[in-house]
Amino acid sequence: MEAAALLASGSSPGSLALSSSSCPFCSSSSLLLVRDRGSLGNRSHYTNVKYPRSFSVRASCSADSVVTLLDYGAGNVRSVRNAIRHLGFDIKDVQTPEDILNAHRLIFPGVGAFAPAMEVLNKTGMAEALCSYIEKDRPFLGICLGLQLLFESSEENGPIKGLGLIPGTVGRFDSSNGFRVPHIGWNALQVTMDSEILEDVGNRHVYFVHSYRAMPSNENKEWVSSMCNYGDNFIASIRRGNVHAVQFHPEKSGDVGLSVLRRFLNPNSNRAKADRAKASKLAKRVIACLDVRANDKGDLVVTKGDQYDVREQTKEKEVRNLGKPVELARQYYRDGADEISFLNITGFRDFPLGDLPMLQVLRYTSENVFVPLTVGGGIRDFTDSNGRHYSSLEVASEYFRSGADKISIGSDAVYAAEEYQRTGVKSQKSSLEQISRVYGNQAVVVSIDPRRVYIKNPNDVQFKAIKVSNLGPNGEEYAWYQCTVNGGREGRPIGAYELAKAVEELGAGEILLNCIDCDGQGKGFDIDLVNLISDAVSIPVIASSGAGAVGHFSEVFAKTNASAALAAGIFHRKEVPIQSVKEHLLKENIEVRI
Repeated sequence: MEAAALLASGSSPGSLALSSSSCPFCSSSSLLLVRDRGSLGNRSHYTNVKYPRSFSVRASCSADSVVTLLDYGAGNVRSVRNAIRHLGFDIKDVQTPEDILNAHRLIFPGVGAFAPAMEVLNKTGMAEALCSYIEKDRPFLGICLGLQLLFESSEENGPIKGLGLIPGTVGRFDSSNGFRVPHIGWNALQVTMDSEILEDVGNRHVYFVHSYRAMPSNENKEWVSSMCNYGDNFIASIRRGNVHAVQFHPEKSGDVGLSVLRRFLNPNSNRAKADRAKASKLAKRVIACLDVRANDKGDLVVTKGDQYDVREQTKEKEVRNLGKPVELARQYYRDGADEISFLNITGFRDFPLGDLPMLQVLRYTSENVFVPLTVGGGIRDFTDSNGRHYSSLEVASEYFRSGADKISIGSDAVYAAEEYQRTGVKSQKSSLEQISRVYGNQAVVVSIDPRRVYIKNPNDVQFKAIKVSNLGPNGEEYAWYQCTVNGGREGRPIGAYELAKAVEELGAGEILLNCIDCDGQGKGFDIDLVNLISDAVSIPVIASSGAGAVGHFSEVFAKTNASAALAAGIFHRKEVPIQSVKEHLLKENIEVRI
């Protein structure tokens, strides 16, 4: 995963303290008290969050069960840690170059940008130690940037010199041929060499998220163990002796990814191969969304609104409760969801970092859910009641450290786009720009919440208007899509088309495209809107709002360039199982991960 800067390791000024009334691993429904302390202010915020007992069992510590992890403090490495522990191994963190040289097995989950990563490795003496370790054919697994750094150089903000162990240069994907960059999603591998760790992967999809890739050549062909096609063939993995590296993320590739890690950590393990459909290209993604908020009793619940109204139409007007977030996320992972998206609609609008229960939801979810996790809601700059200012980067960093792979920004991105349109200047200060600069654009999703506004003539407004498939209430043939903020409660003077174009330039790596008019209606996605936005940008677009039947998923993939489709209520209410969606898409010859 690429970014423009690295975060310092260790605790930040906004680090969080947790206390528990009892060990959550010791009872069937332990009560966790989550508290905000220290530098986040004097106030304490407690919320009752109950979690079921269903955690992975770890092996006892021994020399053979210890994995050395090279984590230099940038991005979400929690997922790799959780996957290693899930497989029964303990972790020793690299503190000095000697820790690398003394490792029995070493994993390098590279996160960040090529240049800053090389700077850290060179300044700490770890680059020399890493080269020595690999040249001695010691057990090594590099992940994503951990593969790219092995090459001679990278074009990312470069050219920048790499470790030089493998001939070749790392370059950016070419988006001029119609392929969306970043390359995000589940793609197929073409295994070219016996690679041991890829034993179970040949016909399966694995998860990629990157903008740069290494290209095969005559000089490095002896290293290449698999390739992937996205516009052209790029190197998906390398292997020489005990040295392995993969461009994809095994810790986010479900059971097949865990098998890659398992075979590296325990080469003698024997597992039966699963009989699966053959993967051939980038799959369309099916995403489960969980709208999470506190109910009137203070418990976090998954809810779902009708046109953004989440309260029951009863005398009590209670928040609609469709389940517990951690339990539902685990269930959707088992059901085959390609990603899990959490939207915190409580927002803690006056104090986002007071939202410790949501951070705990991420932490517990990431322990047993090995697909990408996105979280949104309340991610912005703010000042607490004591006058202490927190940047959106600090807020996002807590979510990344808690297990999020992507951050979704809503209202704040609208304000940033409006300012950019007004001035034509990138301020570099918006939450979108800050987070994208540090964590990379592939880690930033912009959530757009538009409302359809019918007009008789497209020249009646200054925003992009289109001819719609269904006429308006007064026979209008045209409409523009007005963006909203604050959960759809406030309209803004910017259209969805204009917003999408602006946020792509500001650093968004993906767009989550909602539609207030379709939300909760179960009549299908707004095909006109999805076409408008997916044709306007070169980054992936996720279609959202309106799914009510399996046919709605095949329709949006057949009629638009959407990379993924998201649903919530139909999954929560068990009206349409995720597996049924995928089986239907397969019958329609639409490639999905099975």
